[in-house]
Amino acid sequence: MANFFECVYKCVNKIPRGQVATYGQIAALIGSPRAARQVGWALHQLPADTTIPWHRVINRFGEISTTCDTHTAELQKILLQKEGVRTTKRKDGLWWINLEKYQWTTP
Repeated sequence: MANFFECVYKCVNKIPRGQVATYGQIAALIGSPRAARQVGWALHQLPADTTIPWHRVINRFGEISTTCDTHTAELQKILLQKEGVRTTKRKDGLWWINLEKYQWTTP
């Protein structure tokens, strides 16, 4: 049986290019609906050279909310934009993504 982090990584790998998912969405999909923060922690643990698309996971408000020094908000924004995801900088300085347009819907 896979551990929690492995389940997170496997699920995040399924997010299609050009789409995003929320931390809570990933938690629910792996059977731990109250573990959104732990999903964030699992992604935080990834090395800088990971192939897991951590940048496709954002918060429930559609915001890039990472404070990680390795996986920065600026890097996340750039990686999402390269995939065609439009980001908007709000007055409060946070980058926002329209979940209605870009959120991954699982079959």
